[in-house]
Amino acid sequence: METINLKKLKKKFDLNRRSLRYFITRTENNPPKNLDVLMEDIEKKVWKEVSCLSCANCCKVMSPTYTNADIKRISAHLGMRPKDFKEKWLYREKKDNDWMNRSQPCQFLDMKTNMCTIYEIRPADCADFPHFHKRPATDYFYIHSQNIEYCPATMLMVEKMKEKLKA
Repeated sequence: METINLKKLKKKFDLNRRSLRYFITRTENNPPKNLDVLMEDIEKKVWKEVSCLSCANCCKVMSPTYTNADIKRISAHLGMRPKDFKEKWLYREKKDNDWMNRSQPCQFLDMKTNMCTIYEIRPADCADFPHFHKRPATDYFYIHSQNIEYCPATMLMVEKMKEKLKA
């Protein structure tokens, strides 16, 4: 798979922002009866066309939310105390009181390969991204509305859904 052109993604999003988000909101508020089955089918097709390693934009411009379990697991792997791990790499987000990366891109992203250096023990938020498999699907549409700006897989998922629902 070829490298994702993030400038084209951003331009495409900017040109279609309102219609894409309107579609997501409309589908969330009035979902088809078979939405979860439809999402499974679309997810399979998306992953045949998109490789995260050709992009890694989520790791470059977004931050996962770190749970206490994530912090314990990752800090133990790195031979650090959780307190030291948080002091070195995380900050407490005021609005939701979540632990987030201090800087972007993510400190664990290898920029040459787009690979995560702690992939096997990465935060649960990273492992679940872009949350296509979460059910019921409508509970996660607000996340897709946020991610579509940064994630080519999410953009493709919404485009395929629009095509399937003829919206």
